[in-house]
Amino acid sequence: MKKTIFSFLLLLVIVNQGFTQQFKVSYADSIFNKPFTGRVLLYLSKDNKTPKSGTAGEEIFPCFSVYVKNVKPGQSIVINDKATAYPVPLSDIERGEYYVQTVWDRDLGGRAISESPGNLYSVSQKVTITKDYSKVFTLTATKVVPEPTFTDSQYAKEIKAPSALLSGFLNKPMTVNGAVLLPKEYYTEPNRKFPVLFVVFGYGGDYHRFSGFPTPSIPIDTTVCITVYLDGNCSLGHSVYANSDNNGPWGDALTTEFIPYLEKNYRCNGAHLLTGHSSGGWTVLWLQTHYPKVFDGCWSSSPDPVDFRNFQRIDLYKDRNMYYGKDSTLNLTGTVAGRFPWFDMKDCYRMEHVIYRGEQMHSFNAVFSKKGKGGEPERICNSETGEIDSNVFQHWKNYDISLYLRTNWDKIKPDLDGKVRVTVGKQDNFLLNYAVVMLEGEMKKLNSTFVFQYYPGDHFTVATPEFRKDGNAFLEQKYTEWLVKNKQP
Repeated sequence: MKKTIFSFLLLLVIVNQGFTQQFKVSYADSIFNKPFTGRVLLYLSKDNKTPKSGTAGEEIFPCFSVYVKNVKPGQSIVINDKATAYPVPLSDIERGEYYVQTVWDRDLGGRAISESPGNLYSVSQKVTITKDYSKVFTLTATKVVPEPTFTDSQYAKEIKAPSALLSGFLNKPMTVNGAVLLPKEYYTEPNRKFPVLFVVFGYGGDYHRFSGFPTPSIPIDTTVCITVYLDGNCSLGHSVYANSDNNGPWGDALTTEFIPYLEKNYRCNGAHLLTGHSSGGWTVLWLQTHYPKVFDGCWSSSPDPVDFRNFQRIDLYKDRNMYYGKDSTLNLTGTVAGRFPWFDMKDCYRMEHVIYRGEQMHSFNAVFSKKGKGGEPERICNSETGEIDSNVFQHWKNYDISLYLRTNWDKIKPDLDGKVRVTVGKQDNFLLNYAVVMLEGEMKKLNSTFVFQYYPGDHFTVATPEFRKDGNAFLEQKYTEWLVKNKQP
């Protein structure tokens, strides 16, 4: 009996020692001298020297988060096996050398947690994690993510249009922001007005890249234009400029507040053209189909899923699991050349369970889902099992562009038909070409004059000179039609 008790106690000691891996993290009062309430994240990577910059899913790395309340400057909190974890609890990660960083998320409105202005973070350190689970690693946040700045140049101007709609929804002052690029003719022909080309970046794009930009806007084929760059960034991801229960009325804010503000401050002639790639491609197709009288032509490139019967090869109307196909194979999110595995849905959703906002899958939830009881977007699937929530999907249907077109075609056709061009690479990395093919089939059934075209290449290599020339020719044609309709010279 005594031997049994001794063996049990010895096992208990071993177990306790085996689950004591921990990081103690704090923040310096020199960067934030108030108590902190919110989530704290720990990022580790064997390869990325700044692990907090990793993109969930596209990069696979251990990450952990904890929620804390009223932590004072200099006071340490512990991240251990109780933390929300990917891929395993902290004590179970592979032993070895890691670069590590911690981020204290103040959630002040920036998209990516690691780059949100005002967030506190530690400089990257390299640590060696061994089988000595009792070793404690200490990290102190001594840096603050700065607010991005924009330097106007002769041709590049920052624009921030006040939005009463978004301010009322979010209960704080809000603007719709972008970068305006002017053509050289804007200065050489001071009485001339110009069409506007709205370019919407894909996920993670940032209009600040045009800060101080020294060159004028590029014509649409031969048409001189004002180009407005929009990134859609918001605290929950990419707004895609769609009205949503979680992000707010971004579509209405863009069309009824931003565009009038733009036209008040710049010499625009009233023509509005759209183009964008990836999430930007979905955005411009959404805007064109839902505001057909506002926009005069749309070139959508490699859009995010435009038919939810083929959401990266998953049929959200019939399938029951986001992670596994009917044959139990993992559903892919990213591929090489549209064929070879890169990363999968399971890793994406499980990582984003830790990095809980501002990443791609949660961004879909933020746009497509209702607001949950706790104030966060309802989630389309269970992060542990991958089971799809059919009740949540009922609200997602409102954002199925193919379904919207099929349901409303007779009503919207007079203002919409002929204004849309959709292109995609035949080997799209994110399997987006399959939904485009499905949408083309539906539009043919409706006898629409939408244009669909498929090019060699993947999500990143599709943009050849031929690809750009064809797309710009379409937009220029739409502008020519606008001139005739509006009796412009």
